Amino acid sequence: MAFFKFNSIRVAGVACAVPKNEVKSETYKSLFGDEEVEKFIEMTGVHASRRTFEHQTCSDLGFRAASELMAHKGIKPEEIGALIFSSHSPDYRRPSTAFVLQYRLGIPKESVCYDISLGCSSLVVGMQTVASIMNSGDISKALLFVGDTAGKSVYPEDRSSAMLFGEAGAVMLLEKTGNPSDEINALIRSDGSGFRYMIIPGGGYRNLHASEEVVMCKDGNPRTLMNSFIQGTSVFTFTIFDVPRLIKDFFELTQTTSDQYDCFAFHQANLYILKQIAKKAKIDFEKMPISLDRYGNTSGASAIVSLCDRYGNDSEKKSVKVMACGFGIGISLGVTSFEINTADILPIFEDDSFYEDGLITDPNQLYQKKNDSQHS
Repeated sequence: MAFFKFNSIRVAGVACAVPKNEVKSETYKSLFGDEEVEKFIEMTGVHASRRTFEHQTCSDLGFRAASELMAHKGIKPEEIGALIFSSHSPDYRRPSTAFVLQYRLGIPKESVCYDISLGCSSLVVGMQTVASIMNSGDISKALLFVGDTAGKSVYPEDRSSAMLFGEAGAVMLLEKTGNPSDEINALIRSDGSGFRYMIIPGGGYRNLHASEEVVMCKDGNPRTLMNSFIQGTSVFTFTIFDVPRLIKDFFELTQTTSDQYDCFAFHQANLYILKQIAKKAKIDFEKMPISLDRYGNTSGASAIVSLCDRYGNDSEKKSVKVMACGFGIGISLGVTSFEINTADILPIFEDDSFYEDGLITDPNQLYQKKNDSQHS
């Protein structure tokens, strides 16, 4: 069983950033029709989302979030010993985006940096990974980056996805303490039999030069092999059965009940699914912050987006016990618990900037000498 318990490690802060570009779901009525869009909004709860422009990535948004969080906490780059980027939206096929962020933020060369290729469960698995690194080494502070720009891979006329996804970048600061009561728990499960349920079939090394011919799929949506596919029925079945079971097992393993948690920061899949999970797991839905109505399904960043949306502007500073849950593409699912002071939950930042030195449009740019005085 993949159950983890870490003591003397705490979540010391979270922050997130979203693009300024807001796309309202109702603007799709001219493409999909009034009835289709109204039905979508009622089922998913997504009234609007945020989208990046062509060259902006979730690491750009994560960079803004990390810069704000480090300034808020008074942390210098040299204090960071690990930097993990957990996402399905890297800047490049190679190298890992973690190295780009390390360079931009001025994190020391002595740090450990790498990517984890995960989507909706990236926060939970990323926390487990970072806590494991800190638990077995001498690293006292680490940054975990999560987020996606899933909208970039959606075919524009795909009714199942075009209105659903929002884009965001988020960061979590983890810190080693001398206090055994600081505790992080995590339970993780994986089911590779569902790898086809949510997939971009082309563009990887299995089918590098996949056809970009538009095909009308059996669900009535046009796509190419380079676009996101979602098998809605299979995903729905997985979420309303496997996720509540995971949560109930977590309650049992941690000897806790839903009443002992102040907040349930869950992946913002869609509103109907979240209500079903809350009902089956006997969770008070009022304790589950909703951000997808204004920001869309922001993949692995959605739990942090929801926390920042709920507490980021809260004048009352208090400690809250959080259960976070991520589930989706893989299939991967996980649940974790931790405590955080609301003073360390920053408000949502809006940002349209991007790393211009990272945009390579001519191979000869790669031979230009790097400018170490300009990282941002």
